[in-house]
Amino acid sequence: MVPTTHYLMLSAALFTIGVVGVLTRRNVLIILMSIELILNAVNLNLIAFSRQLSDVTGQIFAIFVITVAAAEAAVGLGILIALFRTRETVNADEIDLLKG
Repeated sequence: MVPTTHYLMLSAALFTIGVVGVLTRRNVLIILMSIELILNAVNLNLIAFSRQLSDVTGQIFAIFVITVAAAEAAVGLGILIALFRTRETVNADEIDLLKG
């Protein structure tokens, strides 16, 4: 049996890598992958606590988070493809569509 603290430490490492990726990278595709890492860290926490408490609620929430992550990836990639077609770049600094 692996203790819950090991899962929490792995989740904290994944979350930290995701946050650093979102804050430091300029490529929109890398930012989307970093957000996926953050969501996977949340899923790991939900399932670890669900296992520790012998409750299924955390696993159900993890399924909902996976569903939202899949929708976010589909919408994000669609927006990214549309931006690349118009701007010819995936650099977050060069995307200024909402500026007047």
